[in-house]
Amino acid sequence: MKIVILAIYALILVGIAIYTARKTKTLDDFFLGGRKMGAWISAFAYGTSYFSAVIFIGYAGKLGWTFGLSVVWIGIGNALIGSLLAWLILGKRTRALTHKLNVSTMPEFFESRYGSKAMKILAAILIFVFLVPYSASVYQGLSYLFEGVFGIPFIYCVIGMAVLTAGYLVAGGYVATALSDFIQGIIMLGGVVLVIIFVIKNPVVGGLSAGLEKLAAIDPKLVSVIGPNWWSLLCLVILTSLGSWALPQMVHKFYAIKDEKAIMRGTIISTVFALIIAGGAYFIGVFGHLFLTDVPVDAVTGKANFDMIMPQMLDIALKNSSVLIGIIVVLVLSASMSTLSSLVLVSSSAISIDLIGAVNPKYTKEKTKSTMRWLCLLFVILSVILALFKFTTIITLMSLSWGTIAGAFLGPFLFGLYMKRATKAGAWAGMIAGLGTSLVLNSILPASQSPMASTIAMMASLVATPLVSLLTKPMPKEMVEKVTL
Repeated sequence: MKIVILAIYALILVGIAIYTARKTKTLDDFFLGGRKMGAWISAFAYGTSYFSAVIFIGYAGKLGWTFGLSVVWIGIGNALIGSLLAWLILGKRTRALTHKLNVSTMPEFFESRYGSKAMKILAAILIFVFLVPYSASVYQGLSYLFEGVFGIPFIYCVIGMAVLTAGYLVAGGYVATALSDFIQGIIMLGGVVLVIIFVIKNPVVGGLSAGLEKLAAIDPKLVSVIGPNWWSLLCLVILTSLGSWALPQMVHKFYAIKDEKAIMRGTIISTVFALIIAGGAYFIGVFGHLFLTDVPVDAVTGKANFDMIMPQMLDIALKNSSVLIGIIVVLVLSASMSTLSSLVLVSSSAISIDLIGAVNPKYTKEKTKSTMRWLCLLFVILSVILALFKFTTIITLMSLSWGTIAGAFLGPFLFGLYMKRATKAGAWAGMIAGLGTSLVLNSILPASQSPMASTIAMMASLVATPLVSLLTKPMPKEMVEKVTL
């Protein structure tokens, strides 16, 4: 039954690939869906790109084990800051300004807003290089789940997911991604609700009140509102919530949305979606201590591996229902496939549209579209290689990726939207401050401190951009008028 459910899901993706391949004729279709995406499609695309196996397997398992009930604050932060405020502050402004400047990527925005081709090239390189670890972390999360549920070796899980992702993305581009995201979002919502019910009702937990009492007996801090370490918790809230504001695969959804009415509806839909998915995932992870007595040991590395907590916990909680296990596998697969497709699409555009386009302005749109397809495959291959080596945990890979990119882009992007006085020097200062802080801190601090390092990097970017802008010569009048709405 588990295999049947998985096969049905795979066939749906194949059908989407065939259907959308016929509708993807131009570069604009392939990358932006013709800028005609409605509220529900855009909101689900945003939410499913936001949450993947990283949250369900890596974050929910380790952070639920470490912080207990207080980890739910991260889910609330994701809904209120990462979704509600992101749509309210960025949605309308991003769509309007990118339309006016006629840009379709974040590197293009930097070039047009600040008049710097060098900034465009650096941004493109950063996107391609640092989204690879994030993609690898998603593959790792998926593979741990498949390995635990189906007993399939890790390497075959990674390769299988890579082939499936590359297939429907290369065929249909953003149209395929958006359509599959909508279907995957529905699966995610239903799956999370079912998992919460089955975990709470499981005799190991014995209901919500009994479960919390059992956690308190293990350690009272596991049911504390603040948890054992408020500073680390705050850093995680900031990283996973504010960090999404500057991630190109998230902002990309605002470029493609149809109109301002769709943005208002999408704001509500996206917030509710995030509250259910993120809040539910972290809430499930809280009960890991009741299903497992200790952190599982990876047979390959011989070390304790927090990424294996959720797969083993779900296997125990749902072992009497093959149908439900199949649904949960598809739930995590859905979340991950949508995130992977967004990462691959944005990363390939960074090279084909931004880097090659900057070097060779005469490169045609048809050639660019063809190049994007090949780069999609290259990005998937690089991500798979990194995932197979299991260099570090999912959280560390994701923190390095999010922190470095958000650290480099947050200040220049946010103030580029709202601050007329923002200058090229200020944007460079914010980008270098964020990038440098992330790379230095992540290289000298232990891996466990990666979320803190990434949070500090984002703050450095937010401070450096306006400060240097106010201390340097204003942009030419014609540049300011160009970005005035």
